[in-house]
Amino acid sequence: MVIGWYVHHHGFGHVARFLAVHPHLRGPVRAFSSLPRPAALADDVEWVVLPDDADAVEREDGSRFDPRHADPTVRGALHWAPHDHPGHRARLARIAAGAADLRAMVVDVSAEVVAFARLLGLRTIAVTQPGERTDAAHALAYDLADRILAPWAHGAVPAGALAARTDRVVWTGGISRYDGRGATTPDAGRTVLFLGRVLDDDVRRDAERLLAAAGWRTHAVGHDADSRIDDPWPLVTSHTVVVSAAGQNSIADLAAAGARAVVVAQDRPFDEQRHTACALHRWGLARVAPEGVDAAGILALVEAAASDEPDWSRWQVVGAAQRAAEAVEAMLP
Repeated sequence: MVIGWYVHHHGFGHVARFLAVHPHLRGPVRAFSSLPRPAALADDVEWVVLPDDADAVEREDGSRFDPRHADPTVRGALHWAPHDHPGHRARLARIAAGAADLRAMVVDVSAEVVAFARLLGLRTIAVTQPGERTDAAHALAYDLADRILAPWAHGAVPAGALAARTDRVVWTGGISRYDGRGATTPDAGRTVLFLGRVLDDDVRRDAERLLAAAGWRTHAVGHDADSRIDDPWPLVTSHTVVVSAAGQNSIADLAAAGARAVVVAQDRPFDEQRHTACALHRWGLARVAPEGVDAAGILALVEAAASDEPDWSRWQVVGAAQRAAEAVEAMLP
């Protein structure tokens, strides 16, 4: 019997979380995703590629079908279930075809796949994220899930939607693929790493100029395709200050590194990153940039962060992936 795992295809965070947790699962795993198979994935993990279900398609008669105009939210009851989209129908059919021998399904993240997995009679584990997730689709997913995994420290990020369902919630702590990996030797002097596209390019370049004038050396990675790297860990652990987004994986990685950080919350659905950034500010774990921060503001935040001593142990990264795996396996028949 196999554990199923649905990996949402937006960004890199969901697949990074899967790659961190699956080595701790004792049984075989079958992953479902629109993403291509990750190069780092172990050979014994089956990866089922799902059809896309959000793109416009051309019909046989030459007309164009746009799923955004096909009642995709079912009048607000769901997030994405458009009428008549062949990719959406094929996507669910492929999940159903691969579900016959599953023992359970972990869903990271999709309200529709949670509902579908539960309708298939599977023990269903929903991975949640911070933010104002009180809409009907999230409520349905949380009500149907047999267990809910919250990958942050208990009490860090308020989550009103989980308050009535705490009997089924497991707060794992922040899940980082770097948990247990040793740090590299810090660079000499004052150094700043811009990690990902956290600022508009012109603001980042202006900030780099101001930082250089103030005696800082800067390094930027991940802000475009050419600067993306597979393993930023040596950079994260060797720079004096890291400027990062406030996504769950980014924060877990900062915690694993014990980094001094400036966090720039990105605009995401349900204000996920703003909620996380508020938690970091409240717990004194990172300097949080205000909305619309400019280059001078980044310089001031970096200068302040350089003397911080954040207690990242509060984010509970150590053992989080193992705790997530144990929570999944506890649901198995």
